[in-house]
Amino acid sequence: MNTFTGPRKRRILQLLALTTTISGTTLFSQDHGDVAQPESTRRMVERLDQIDREVDPSVIMFVPDQALSFFREKIDQALTEQATLSLKPPYAMALLNSGDPEGAIAEFKAFRESLTSMGMEINPNMRAELLKIEAICYLRLGEQQNCLHNHNADSCLFPIQGGGVHAQEFGSRKAIEKLMELLEVDPTPYAAWLLNIAYMTLGEYPEQVPQSWRLPPETFQSDYEITRFPDVAGPLGLDVNDLSGGVVMEDFDQDGYLDLLASSWGEKRQLRYFRNQGDGSFAELTNSAWLTGLTGGLNMVPGDYNNDGLVDVLVLREGWLGKDGRFPNSLLRNNGDNTFTDVTEETGLLSFHPTQTATWLDYNGDGWLDIFIGNETVPETGANDPCELFRNNGDGTFTECAAESGLDIKDWIKGVVSGDYNNDGRPDLYLSSLVGPNRLLRNDGAADGSDDPNAPHSFTDVAQAAGVTEPNSSFPCWFFDYNNDGWLDIFVTGYSIKDAGDVLVDYLGAKHGGERARLYQNNGDGTFKDVTEAKGLLRILHAMGSNFGDIDSDGWLDFYVGTGDPNLGTIIPNLMFRNDAARTFQDVTTSGGFGQLQKGHGIAFGDINQDGAQDIYSVVGGAFSGDNYHNQLFANPGHENRWIKLRLKGVTSNRIGFGSRIKVVVETPEGTREIHRVVSSGGSFGASPFLADIGLGNATSIKRIEINWPANDQNQVIESIELDRSYLIEEGSAEITEVTQPSFEWPDDSAGQGHDHHHH
Repeated sequence: MNTFTGPRKRRILQLLALTTTISGTTLFSQDHGDVAQPESTRRMVERLDQIDREVDPSVIMFVPDQALSFFREKIDQALTEQATLSLKPPYAMALLNSGDPEGAIAEFKAFRESLTSMGMEINPNMRAELLKIEAICYLRLGEQQNCLHNHNADSCLFPIQGGGVHAQEFGSRKAIEKLMELLEVDPTPYAAWLLNIAYMTLGEYPEQVPQSWRLPPETFQSDYEITRFPDVAGPLGLDVNDLSGGVVMEDFDQDGYLDLLASSWGEKRQLRYFRNQGDGSFAELTNSAWLTGLTGGLNMVPGDYNNDGLVDVLVLREGWLGKDGRFPNSLLRNNGDNTFTDVTEETGLLSFHPTQTATWLDYNGDGWLDIFIGNETVPETGANDPCELFRNNGDGTFTECAAESGLDIKDWIKGVVSGDYNNDGRPDLYLSSLVGPNRLLRNDGAADGSDDPNAPHSFTDVAQAAGVTEPNSSFPCWFFDYNNDGWLDIFVTGYSIKDAGDVLVDYLGAKHGGERARLYQNNGDGTFKDVTEAKGLLRILHAMGSNFGDIDSDGWLDFYVGTGDPNLGTIIPNLMFRNDAARTFQDVTTSGGFGQLQKGHGIAFGDINQDGAQDIYSVVGGAFSGDNYHNQLFANPGHENRWIKLRLKGVTSNRIGFGSRIKVVVETPEGTREIHRVVSSGGSFGASPFLADIGLGNATSIKRIEINWPANDQNQVIESIELDRSYLIEEGSAEITEVTQPSFEWPDDSAGQGHDHHHH
């Protein structure tokens, strides 16, 4: 009996319109060993498993195995040779998406031969499409045989060189054949871009690239030479090989060293916890941390819901899936002993909406962190999933109250961040939309003018008046003070391209239809100025994950974007931008070794080895079940600038100091300088520590530090602070505590030897 009908069939066909894949899934085991999980965690594990079994997996996008079953059944039932022939291309696509490019290549070859034997002519459009897909199959085969099976620190780093050059050449050689033929039929920037990358994988770029299609190497040169950041994830066992997901970098056990929590989307993809041992090694404690069976999570956002000073984590599930993605999120309580308890249900946060973005904020100023969740209403799926606002009741529970504050927004929300853009002491919200204008929601306080934290609050969308609605197809966003003037600016990336050819055209400075990023500079009067072009950022970034930090400790905030989309042919590099003292942003991707060509997602900045320089952890991998890749940890080589680290402890304000504004006044050889920071986890995809890690450039001394705490709007002034130190500062206390922790050396992987780790 044919079981693939109606919506199930339509979703499979929708799936096949996308191109992506490779092998190597990581499924969780139901066996929790001898670790007894808390009852609430066990219930969530069972709930996730039950929903997974009840939802027809073939209606969930990005499940190519279901498409394979569908087309195998249809082929078996085909009554004519022509009917069988029409099913071959989509069946081949399903093979590609499920991680079998060789099988896909064989099916496309058989399809061509069948057309010839039946006397049917391949028209130019079909020929071009077949050549393009076949080239992608061969490129992906080359990635499997080299970048995954013989993975090393140079693998897939753009421009490909050194250890990234393929030892097994077959895939790339065949891809070049197909691409050269394609360029004769359909000479597009897309084919030219892939051709140059294919030659790179063979170590033959630029010399062997035909001159008419050769891209000059200077096209990709960095604007500024910065020391290379080697990828040390492999020798540390942090190179999780999975799909796109989130990361939280934080000192979860308060031993002074930053740990990592990494997720991967999909109902069977295990959340993983890595404890920093403080000696140059990490221990994966996923099972003993009570996390086994807690799966999925395209993104995670940290906060402290119970004000115990320990950072908790909200795991967000099943974005992009519309009404088919109504899985619950998880609030994980940090127990402080390297264990986590799922407290979603008991805190009142249990709901069922597709989302991948949320932000913590104390919107009512009562000293307890609330949560705003940007859910996704996808019109074509008939979904109705409004955004949610959960008010913290201060007793370990939350009350959902979005409607009473006008925040039950129905839109395809992709990014959400909080920040006090107008410096009135109340945190505001910025929301990015995939299908329309973005929103800047000004927090106007309690609607009745009272100080009652339980009173409905008023939020006003001022995006149009402030000039921050674009781009109209947006994804990651954040507030940050890029020019150190004490006013939060806004950065948001675009998310719409025809194909990877738009990126090439963008590199060359020509016109294209892709959506560019926006940098909005705060004017200090409630409005913003679009300075994107003036600051060198009017570019296609096509980012999914992204975050900001200070890669050279010069006191100016830089940022890294993880690029890509589900399409296998979207082979474009992740990008790093250095802030040149607010004059411009310099592309330092190639000089720093950041240009990963695989799909980028959650990103976090933090000083993992305690040497005073921020490192970067990047979650890598795509959306389809086969499109997995290794996560990366870029080790900062250091840049001889000064720094200060501040861990805040709120009393009236929330315990982790979230939303506190910090001003550091330093003396330099050029005179006095101010550096401004706000305590947060950074951007909207990937979470950095709440530790304020502040680069001070060439400072010779610190004159004072001013902290504006969020709940009382009072300034606390601290003097007699030394350079290159870490301090714990308590709200309202005259005493500060120096915190010392030994640094450690990174493992020696200078040779870039392969580390083909498989995490199970």
